[in-house]
Amino acid sequence: MVKVRQSRAVTPHPTLAEIRAALARHRPRSTPAAGGAVAAVAAVFREAAAGPELLFILRAEHPRDPWSGHMGWPGGRCHNSDPGPLATAVRETREELQLDLERDGELLGALPAARTHLRRGPGPRTVFPFVFALRRDVPLVPNREVQEALWVPLPFLLDRTNRSLYVWTGRGVPIVLPCIRVQGRVIWGLTLGMLDGLLDRLR
Repeated sequence: MVKVRQSRAVTPHPTLAEIRAALARHRPRSTPAAGGAVAAVAAVFREAAAGPELLFILRAEHPRDPWSGHMGWPGGRCHNSDPGPLATAVRETREELQLDLERDGELLGALPAARTHLRRGPGPRTVFPFVFALRRDVPLVPNREVQEALWVPLPFLLDRTNRSLYVWTGRGVPIVLPCIRVQGRVIWGLTLGMLDGLLDRLR
C-alpha cells in the first residue's frame, strides 16, 4: 500500500460532508453508448488527518486489458449477472482489493458516464463512475489484476500546480495530453477525465 505525501503548501479542500452534499446536487442521467460493452468504477474516499484521500490502483500488465499498466479506479466490465453498473463497481472493487463497499462503504453519488475512444478489441465503450466514502479504514489486498493501490490526498489533486503533460503515442503519432504525476505514476486519459468531473463538482 502506497501513501502519497502532501506538499507543504496546503490547498483548501472539502470535507467528506461537503463532498456528500456536492454530489447530492448532481443527478447525472447517462445511457450506454450504442453497440458497446459497459463498465463501472468506484471512486473511494477515506478520511485522513490532512483531509480526504482518494483511492487509485495501478493496473497490472495484461495483453487483453485495454488499460493495462494504467492508473485508475477499481472497476471493470459489467457481467450479465450484475443487476446494474453500481453492482458491477461494488463487485469489481471486492474482487480487485477485497474491499467490500456494501459493508464498509457509503455511496455518495454518481458521476456522468464516460465515453471511451476504443475502436477495436474487447474494451467497454461506456464507463459508469460511482463515488463512495469508507465508514472505517480497512486493509486492501490487491489481486493479480492490480499491481498496487495508493491513497492520494484530495488537496494534492485539487492543486493545479501538480498538473503536467504526458506524451502518448498512438498509431505511431505522439500526442501531448494533460496528466497528474503522482510519485512516478501518471493519471491521464479516461481516468483523468472522470477525476476532473469529480473535482469540478467539489470546487
